[in-house]
Formats: sequence, C-alpha cells, structure tokens
Amino acid sequence: MADPARARRLSKRISQIVASAIEHEIKDPRLSYVTITDTKVTADLHDATVYYTVLGEKLDSVPDFAGAAAALESARGVLRSKVGQGTGVRFTPTLTFVADTVQDTARHIEDLLAKAREADAEVARRATGAQHAGESDPYRAPREDEED
Repeated sequence: MADPARARRLSKRISQIVASAIEHEIKDPRLSYVTITDTKVTADLHDATVYYTVLGEKLDSVPDFAGAAAALESARGVLRSKVGQGTGVRFTPTLTFVADTVQDTARHIEDLLAKAREADAEVARRATGAQHAGESDPYRAPREDEED
C-alpha cells in the first residue's frame, strides 16, 4: 500500500497532465468543452479514475456527453502515455473516465431548496392573521374567581 499523501499527490498530478493534454495536445473537437474535475487513485497506485464534466457550447445548449465519453475512450492510450511520461512512477496507472455528476446533483438540490422555500413562504402567508383554535394560553391555570 502506498502512502495516502503520495496517492493524493499522484492524483493531483494526473489531473493536471490529463487536463493539459486534452487542452493542448489532443485535437479532437469533442473534447473542447471537457473539464477534468477530480482524480482518485487506488491505494496500490495501479488504477486512476478521472472525473470529468462537459459544458455546452452555449449556455442554453445541451452538452454532448456521449461524444465526450467516446473521445476520451479513444484517447485513453495517449493520455496514459502522457501520464507515464509526466509522473515518472514505476507503473503507470490505468485510466478510467467517469462523468462527474456533482453539478447535476447540486442543481437538483438547489431546485428542491427553492421548492421548500416556496412552501415555507406559502405557509407563512397563510399564517398571517390566523388565530389559535383554543384559548390564547391553554396552559394558564384558572383563578379561583373564574372557576365554574
């Protein structure tokens, strides 16, 4: 087992190498909007999982996840060679590319929070001017002069 600090340093270096290679050396147009978000390396330093996200060409366009995945798959060997040259480790880790879903999950959570805020605002709107169903202080003990 490798030192966890070494695995973190290696994963960070792999992210940098892969991102730089995608940006400057690989001429596939399907990779022009791919961003490397994170890399995780196994404890034995033999496998690396590279997380990526794909942005749309324009703000309202749908990203091409299938095209980016196919382009990364076809460039896997070249990228692994670049990682081997750039890291200098004895065994170059195998690369696995996984689409990062953090942005989609964050967007979904933001939508849920917006719905919860709307529901809270509706409850607060209905509560204005409302009165208690019973007495104003149900725990008040009756005084002797108020008893039946």
